Amino acid sequence: MAYILKDPQGNIVAASASQKLDDNWIEVAADDKQYLAYLEQAITEGDSFRQSDIHLARVLEDLITLLVERNTIRFTDLPEAAQKRLNLRQSMRKNTRLSGILDESERIY
Repeated sequence: MAYILKDPQGNIVAASASQKLDDNWIEVAADDKQYLAYLEQAITEGDSFRQSDIHLARVLEDLITLLVERNTIRFTDLPEAAQKRLNLRQSMRKNTRLSGILDESERIY
């Protein structure tokens, strides 16, 4: 089951896959057509933000690498959680590059 919140015109304005947040929320089947259409629209609208986040993450990775290479900061100056995430990302990028999936010749500036 899922829960939806509708506006006075009957349009879905919010959805929850598992929680009825107050008495105004309506329970619907997980395969309800209106609910699925709302989710599809929300995913489509959010896609540009996801793409922007992906590109921004890459910019930040490249910036941190540049700052470390130029001895502006030390990698160990970063919080341990950030170090782990960056090491994981670098490892993933290296493995992807080795498998030929990612073209590293395209740098983001």
